[in-house]
Amino acid sequence: MAQYFDEPSRTFSEYLLIPGYTSRECIPANVSLKTPIVKFKKGEEPELSANIPLVSAAMQAVSDDKMAVALAKEGGISFIYCSQSIENEAAMVKRAKEYKAGFVRSDSNLRPDQTLQDVLDLKKRSGHSTIAITEDGTPDGKIVGMVTSRDYRVSRMDPDTKISEFMTPFEKLITAKDGCTLSEANDILWDNKLNALPVIDDQQRLAYFVFRKDYDSHKSNPNELLDENKRYIVGAAVNTRDYEERIPALVDAGADVLCLDSSEGYSVWQADALKWTREHYGDKVKLGAGNVVDAEGFRFLAEAGADFVKIGIGGGSICITREQKGMGRGQATAVIDVARARDEYFKETGIYVPICSDGGIVYDYHMTLALAMGADFIMLGRYFARFDESPSNRLNINGNYVKEYWGEGSNRARNWQRYDLGGDGGKMKFEEGVDSYVPYAGGLHENVNLSLNKVKATMCNCGVTNIHDLQQDAKLTLVSATSIVEGGAHDVILRDSSQNTIR
Repeated sequence: MAQYFDEPSRTFSEYLLIPGYTSRECIPANVSLKTPIVKFKKGEEPELSANIPLVSAAMQAVSDDKMAVALAKEGGISFIYCSQSIENEAAMVKRAKEYKAGFVRSDSNLRPDQTLQDVLDLKKRSGHSTIAITEDGTPDGKIVGMVTSRDYRVSRMDPDTKISEFMTPFEKLITAKDGCTLSEANDILWDNKLNALPVIDDQQRLAYFVFRKDYDSHKSNPNELLDENKRYIVGAAVNTRDYEERIPALVDAGADVLCLDSSEGYSVWQADALKWTREHYGDKVKLGAGNVVDAEGFRFLAEAGADFVKIGIGGGSICITREQKGMGRGQATAVIDVARARDEYFKETGIYVPICSDGGIVYDYHMTLALAMGADFIMLGRYFARFDESPSNRLNINGNYVKEYWGEGSNRARNWQRYDLGGDGGKMKFEEGVDSYVPYAGGLHENVNLSLNKVKATMCNCGVTNIHDLQQDAKLTLVSATSIVEGGAHDVILRDSSQNTIR
């Protein structure tokens, strides 16, 4: 007879935290969000921890080398997506690891024979007004000029005007030589009152930009997550098909932590990948696994050698696995069940295997609930897809800016390996994700800080100043449907302050 669970599976929205005693020490400035990423033995420190409990999902629309650098600056980790060639993924990892703080590879580039309209289109798409003009339009081509908003006036120029006619030519640019220090580059910026400084090599190829605005930004990132060589910590995803080739390439590129990317992790394929990794690398290579939604799945992956275990099936905003397969579990219930199994495993073996809640986060307060329920860190896709640093396009639809966001199970991503069930494979049989848009939200730094300030404030209200104590001491209550309605604004006419109208 089939096994039935008596309790319904619940989402984060069905729970609230009950306040605890707030002492004088419980202030946001005293809250530490440091959290373990990989397993460790009792009494020892984990080899890898994050300074904030947020990681970005291994998705085409979310995690590339640019996101990896931006999130590491905040103290988190990005898992670069594996639904691309091994060479491309390794190159992304390498670029992120070689990134020099303050030195930015140009992501807005055009050729001199292109037009003002191309400049306007690129600016609208990327949001960046500083555009490098290179001979071939590539980020590292021979630089022949630069365009900023000061070089043109839309109202007085024909959109078909060639860039070569209005750009600032190379001869008039102030540049720095590749190999200069950040301090030297900043001195050139300030001495010449520049907003952007191109850094070039001996062949006049563009290597980096140094921006004045990044000077203050670098000073405001005390949580930067760095390795022993002062390089940013970078994660990457692998699948259960080509891991024997992909893992060595990613390790050679410098990846600090890997994760098996699969919609369902309780499988022989993940056990095989973990076994191969341990046989060839021992514990040197850190490899997480998942996704699972119950204690049995967690135990299977922990015993197979996973460094962390991801939780969640069907809870992502673009995921339709539950709709297509009738399989999954409410994210809150899944986290609670797996956290209980993790604690039991720790008592039995003395090995703590961190768990990652993947999916189901709709509001910022859901982050605190996930941590209180036992998650050590949280993987987010939609949340990060909204920011400038995600690799998807920014569009204007009906007067509103949005970012493209598609699931790895969609026809657009064609990531059949993520849903692999053995056999010949090579194509997707049906979709388990959708192609969509999310509201554009601006820069990552400001948004992440806002979200984590809410998490810290809530933890103080619970009477704790670290994630471990939150997991031990939090008090949670189920809420009724009526209570959920009561929790928002109700029985009032809301005023729209931006329009000075009511709605």
